[in-house]
Amino acid sequence: MSRHDLPPSGPSRRGSSAPARAEDGAGLRALRTIAGFEAFKGAVAVLAGAGLLGLVHHDLHRAAVSLIGHVGLAPGERYPAMLLSRIDLWAHEDLRWLLLAITAYAALRFVEAYGLWTGRAWGEALGALSGGLYIPFEAWHWLHRPSLAATAVIVVNAGVVAYLAWRLWKRPSPA
Repeated sequence: MSRHDLPPSGPSRRGSSAPARAEDGAGLRALRTIAGFEAFKGAVAVLAGAGLLGLVHHDLHRAAVSLIGHVGLAPGERYPAMLLSRIDLWAHEDLRWLLLAITAYAALRFVEAYGLWTGRAWGEALGALSGGLYIPFEAWHWLHRPSLAATAVIVVNAGVVAYLAWRLWKRPSPA
């Protein structure tokens, strides 16, 4: 009997926090692919937060007027003027809550990525739950603005949620 024929070490029960079984190579690759994407989303959030911090002490109105002029629009036209008024309001807001939300989102993505990468049940549960929370919002967006991209987002997200839920369901029960 080889070591690959042995049951996994540690607790083997439905919902356990034990890592995925060694013989589940394809499943572990799928989990690591999902984990990589979750870590990427966390990194993008960190970069967005850093970019937001970089803009805090700049004249956003002047930068927006320059950008609007660069693309050939006049700042007094309807949509550029709406954008500029929003930027003026945003420039005076306290961004601490937004930065805190970005930090929490990034931390959640990194924790989820770690749990999925190591094949932990809690990582799969966190991934299924956090992914499932987005589905109603994605569906609402798709119903109001259907597109190929919106369809792809819903299909991929629902597929990931279903896969993670299936993995949790298939975990061995207590003996």
